[in-house]
Amino acid sequence: MSASAAPVLAASFVVVAIYWCTVYIYSMAKRAYKFRFYPTPEQEVLLARTFGCVRFVYNAVLRYRTDAFHERQERIGYAAASAKLTALKKDPDLAFLNEVSCVPLQQSLRHQQTAFKNFFEGRARYPRFKSKRYRQSAEFTRSAFKYRDGQLFLAKSKEPLAVRWSRALPCEPTTITVSRDSAGRYFVSCLCEFDPRVLPVTPKMTGIDLGLKDLFVTSDGLRIGNPRHTAKYAAKLAKAQRRLSRKKLGSRNRAKARQKVARIHAKLSDCRMDNLHKLSRKIVNENQVICVESLKVKNMLRNRSLAKSISDAGWGEFVRQLEYKADWAGRQVVAIDPWYPSSKLCSGCGFVMEAMPLTIRHWTCPDCATEHDRDINAAINIKAAGLAVLALGESVSGMESVSVSSSR
Repeated sequence: MSASAAPVLAASFVVVAIYWCTVYIYSMAKRAYKFRFYPTPEQEVLLARTFGCVRFVYNAVLRYRTDAFHERQERIGYAAASAKLTALKKDPDLAFLNEVSCVPLQQSLRHQQTAFKNFFEGRARYPRFKSKRYRQSAEFTRSAFKYRDGQLFLAKSKEPLAVRWSRALPCEPTTITVSRDSAGRYFVSCLCEFDPRVLPVTPKMTGIDLGLKDLFVTSDGLRIGNPRHTAKYAAKLAKAQRRLSRKKLGSRNRAKARQKVARIHAKLSDCRMDNLHKLSRKIVNENQVICVESLKVKNMLRNRSLAKSISDAGWGEFVRQLEYKADWAGRQVVAIDPWYPSSKLCSGCGFVMEAMPLTIRHWTCPDCATEHDRDINAAINIKAAGLAVLALGESVSGMESVSVSSSR
């Protein structure tokens, strides 16, 4: 057996083992199903009050916890925050808090506690105050809604929500989240338990090199062009923003102009998400193992000349979709080290170039004289490194990657 075939064969055994373990170990997963709905005027008023009360409680308790720490060096936990909510609801000046369901108010404190936990563990920034200008949401548990005969009823509302059901729910939702985006659209997200459908095992494996000219290139030579949604709507968005800048502050015309700008941004986001969902589903359906780079997108956005293009490409969202869809389908996503020199490494002999500017799209290896397409060569190297990590459990990073690829 050749040295280059050993990692691939070992990876194949690992993939088969993972597949059968996924098939025989029964576990219910949770998935959110998002639908758009059109509220009645009465429901709009109720939802506006609910969103306002959720935002008020979140901000009031956040201010209380922040002041307690700065003034008395006291950390307020969830129990004390919940007691503060009870005190707020007993205040005669805040009687409006009792006009909406108490469940979304309590859930907002749970979300705030999670935000503080992420902050103290170094995964996120300090929790910020909520604004009424952006997306508004409220979460309801089973005690605050009813799902009956395909109809969804919220607490304090007698009429069901006019939901546009695009698919049937697998079971009764455990929680629902009602939201309104900046464009004024209403959505409901139903969290349900479902049995993931494990796809049949396939021997096909691929490596993916993300880029800007092409959204990504696979090790098989497949190129997916970058649709560049922001550039497509740039002129229309600039015109709407100019009209918004000329409107008087606080006027109704300014509010209408702001809605037009928000609708264009919503269109951009919807187009981007639709394209990423289709591409990620195609990759997961066709490949058993998917090898990608662990890109530090947040750090890459510091490059002002490329930040807009990187944000428009949606690399982080694409990899996130690959990960959870692969997990549901019994596939494997392998992330390699971000410092792995995939573009500078010759996939034929393992020679590493000293420098490889972005302007160079094709190059010839000085050691073996092999001509390379920069993106396809990088995808091939990413696949080789990913299979080595999957089969041998090695940490492929920096110059250590030379030894892994040179054994090909």
